[in-house]
Amino acid sequence: MRLYPAIDIKDGKCVRLKQGKFDDVNVYFDDPVEVAKSFERAGASFIHLVDLDGALAGRGVNRDVISRIAETVSIPVELGGGIRTMKDLEEVFDMGVYRAIIGTKAVSEPEFISRAIAKYGAERIVVGIDAKNGMVAVAGWGEVSSVKATDLGVKMAELGVKTIIYTDISKDGMLSGPNVEQTKALSDATGIDIIASGGVSCMEDLEKIFANKIHGAIIGKAIYEKRIDLALAVDVFEGN
Repeated sequence: MRLYPAIDIKDGKCVRLKQGKFDDVNVYFDDPVEVAKSFERAGASFIHLVDLDGALAGRGVNRDVISRIAETVSIPVELGGGIRTMKDLEEVFDMGVYRAIIGTKAVSEPEFISRAIAKYGAERIVVGIDAKNGMVAVAGWGEVSSVKATDLGVKMAELGVKTIIYTDISKDGMLSGPNVEQTKALSDATGIDIIASGGVSCMEDLEKIFANKIHGAIIGKAIYEKRIDLALAVDVFEGN
């Protein structure tokens, strides 16, 4: 299982939201670059970045900070938030980001995913499926669509997607435990790599994800609140 320590960026700072609500923000660090360096020192093999302002605006907003992170660490980083066009993808990859996460566009224009994979390869294009009560949410989680998460996942797999990040919005930033049942259902339905996101609060949560043979887990607030020691978690779960 691969662990993805997360850095959510708003106004250039490392923050966490609760349930994706932009009016419920907790600033943890002023310099996300230092956070990324600490993750690398702890043994992380990948870093998960989110441009929160970009997700809301539909365009890259915190790209200066993101490019500095990509330049500073030697491990790969993936980025989500505001990536909606082929030009966005080109700019993101030129910044040194290894993998781009596409959410809203996967719902509104699935053929865009096909074009992106054709140009950059499936290893570099990840689809983010964010859901409320099993239904896909878009536009920075501000709108809930009529599309079922499992249906979208199957469609993406058919288009050649190899990795999906599944976020249960009700769990995100709440430290209430991940939605393992829904994540496993998506994993079983698609047969591709699914990364669980939202609600991871302790080592026991990671053990549940691991036991259900889910590819990976994103950890954010639990690291900042010192509920999970990242170095220990990497040793336990990535060593298997």
